[in-house]
Amino acid sequence: MKKLLFLTTFLLIVSCAQQPSEECQTLETANTQIQKDIKMYKSVWNQVFLDRDINLINTDSFDEQATVVTATGDITGIDSFRDYYNNYLTGFSDAQFTFIDVFGQGDNIVKHWNFKGTHDGEMFGIPATGNKVDISGATIVKMKDGKILQEQDFFDNHSFLSQLGLL
Repeated sequence: MKKLLFLTTFLLIVSCAQQPSEECQTLETANTQIQKDIKMYKSVWNQVFLDRDINLINTDSFDEQATVVTATGDITGIDSFRDYYNNYLTGFSDAQFTFIDVFGQGDNIVKHWNFKGTHDGEMFGIPATGNKVDISGATIVKMKDGKILQEQDFFDNHSFLSQLGLL
């Protein structure tokens, strides 16, 4: 059975290489675009955190209607999107953001990440606690025309608040 599956896959690849069908060309174009989107996405977020420059969240890489999906409601518009994420820069002067893995398909990207820092500034109205946090999570990202359109973060908020000393 494995040999048959391998042979079928091999023949399909050879077929696409010899006479690219419209489907093969569409898949190749989609793969090229998602790889380009991932490269841009990682570059922008690395710069935001490394350079601590929230103004890199702009219309060069983000849709004007960029949206953060949260449990309390969507935050829409590039200025509001920027203000939301600026909480992490102002709340953690030593913020370290690491990509563990990033992959995508179509207009969707999934980011597995880690965030570390010392809570030494106000964040979302919470005064500095001086506590260190180390939290991992995932973000589902929707792209539109090569720009970031929407993000929704998933992480253990209970653990985050506990590390801040708030629970």
